[in-house]
Amino acid sequence: MAKKLSTDLTLLAVTVALLGFGLLMVWSSSSALAQERYGSPYYFLVRQAVWSVIGLAAMVAALRLDYRSLRRPGVVYAVAGAATVSLIVVLFLNPVNDTHRWIRLGALSFQPAELAKLAVVLFLAYQIERRGERMNELQALFPALLLLGWFGFLILIQPDLGTAFTLVLAGGVMLFVAGVKTRYFVILAVPVVAVLYLAIVTVDWRLKRILIFLDPWSDPLGAGYQLRQSLIAVGSGGLTGVGLMEGTQKLFYLPYPYSDFIYAVIGEEMGMIGALAVLLAFVVLLWRGLKAARGAPDDFGRFLAAGLTLSIVLQAFINISVTLGLMPTKGIPLPFISAGGSSLLFALVGIGLVANVSQHAD
Repeated sequence: MAKKLSTDLTLLAVTVALLGFGLLMVWSSSSALAQERYGSPYYFLVRQAVWSVIGLAAMVAALRLDYRSLRRPGVVYAVAGAATVSLIVVLFLNPVNDTHRWIRLGALSFQPAELAKLAVVLFLAYQIERRGERMNELQALFPALLLLGWFGFLILIQPDLGTAFTLVLAGGVMLFVAGVKTRYFVILAVPVVAVLYLAIVTVDWRLKRILIFLDPWSDPLGAGYQLRQSLIAVGSGGLTGVGLMEGTQKLFYLPYPYSDFIYAVIGEEMGMIGALAVLLAFVVLLWRGLKAARGAPDDFGRFLAAGLTLSIVLQAFINISVTLGLMPTKGIPLPFISAGGSSLLFALVGIGLVANVSQHAD
């Protein structure tokens, strides 16, 4: 029988530490750009602080509820339905930077793909518990694959290949851990690879990103500019960095230094020590999240905690890999650290739910 335990304070402490460090780095990486564009060096910092407060409140709320109430079919399908509607609605709104990724809510914005990540984890955890050992039957597996494919498609046409890839990867890992046989993944690899191939070769800028990834210096002032400046920033930091606020690549050289490439600013200003400390923090988060999953008293809690942890950590590792030139450039933020609204909110909600599961054990 499950018993109530104390909350995993290590998990919460690492999250709050990343959040606080993120506020510091958002301020450092954005102040010059904010002054130039908005007349105040604190523009991005204030927005990030507001979202941090909202996110922390949501994390506490997620921590206080009983996670088992989320496995009711009405809740699972309502979240999946809300994600579907928002992903469709955003396609008909005015584009931002030539993409349909955000729904504007006054001065704030909401990214439906973040809700879709939560919906996928919630739905898969529900399906895995409900189907049990029958997950290897096509009839039982089909709804999970359908939802993954549907959300992946809607996010891909925004277009946002990076987020679609992260969502499908996290869902695939959940199904693999649930015991779905390898032959299904082999069969599904054919259409997935075909879609990825077409998504890359039919879009000129995506193809250029792949080619630049293979040879970053072939077009240093064009398609390779982002990666080149990122590598320069990281390489300039050395072991201990040039010092907080002292970096130069953020000064109109490195694109989006406060969001997609904030890890490069960390590498420049905090050096290898600071960059490794951030990486270690996500490793600790992975450890504590999976520990919560292993101790869960039921399959729903087990896969809810594992899925949420994987979705956050996989996104972090992809962002860091892009910054270091280990993966092609993608517009994916670093959880808890990059400037962002809905991405920060849902990451904190996810941690709240993982910590919630950690309060229960067999």
